[in-house]
Amino acid sequence: MTDLQHFVKNREYLVCVDSDGCAMDTMDIKHFRCFGPCMVEEWGLEEWAQPILARWNEINLYTMTRGVNRFKGLAMALDEINAQYTAIEGLDELKAWAASAPELSNGALEKALPAAQGPCLAKALSWSKKVNAAINALPESEKKPFDGAAAGLAAAHAAADVAVVSSANREAVEEEWARCGLLGSVDVLCCQDAGSKAACIAQLKAKGYSPDHILMVGDAPGDKAAAEKNGVWFYPILVRHEAESWAELVSTALARLTSGAYAPYGEALAEKFLANLGE
Repeated sequence: MTDLQHFVKNREYLVCVDSDGCAMDTMDIKHFRCFGPCMVEEWGLEEWAQPILARWNEINLYTMTRGVNRFKGLAMALDEINAQYTAIEGLDELKAWAASAPELSNGALEKALPAAQGPCLAKALSWSKKVNAAINALPESEKKPFDGAAAGLAAAHAAADVAVVSSANREAVEEEWARCGLLGSVDVLCCQDAGSKAACIAQLKAKGYSPDHILMVGDAPGDKAAAEKNGVWFYPILVRHEAESWAELVSTALARLTSGAYAPYGEALAEKFLANLGE
């Protein structure tokens, strides 16, 4: 297992796999226990906590904005809270920053604070740091792969090179996948430090794969968009149906990929994916 810079193509096919919410059952718990509750605490929203937390999960997990950047998701949620429950002071500054900043990270937000006119940017940074601390405090036993993911990755590795393509922190991905015994089915890790998912797929494709020999396995619209941008196939892991999705990858999708019969099958899967997120 290596990094993108040193990776060399070994087989004719490549399967790219996202981590959080796709192979690793970590996305729900992070939103249920960390992102949403920390927002309620930071902005003192306890009075409306139940509907606000339900809506947070819809935005970030169960609709077409699944997997959105945390600050974009925060701006969307606070915009609705401002309209429905209570005024959020300085919200327009956060919305403008989330919509236009070239980088959406804690470091970029820290650099924007000196010019802030209201409290919302500082509170957003405080929230983000609390989220990170809460995620780090989650028990390792609760950060595990989806049922069927290990078998799916092993089957993919028997037929193709396998790359993790994730926007998560490399150290976190490497630790989680090693602890769960998944790295034996992986040839290369492409994480946050390697660039966007689309950029990573483009660099992997440049190693010598035909575009129709590459499959991106993901759970969010951003994964589908990254595949489409590079002209490669997409296989969805359906939220709330993850085990079934991994089983179908083994039983059907890999054979479709390697036999050159993926196109009509992939189109049907894409429609199912969009319907599952309520487009």
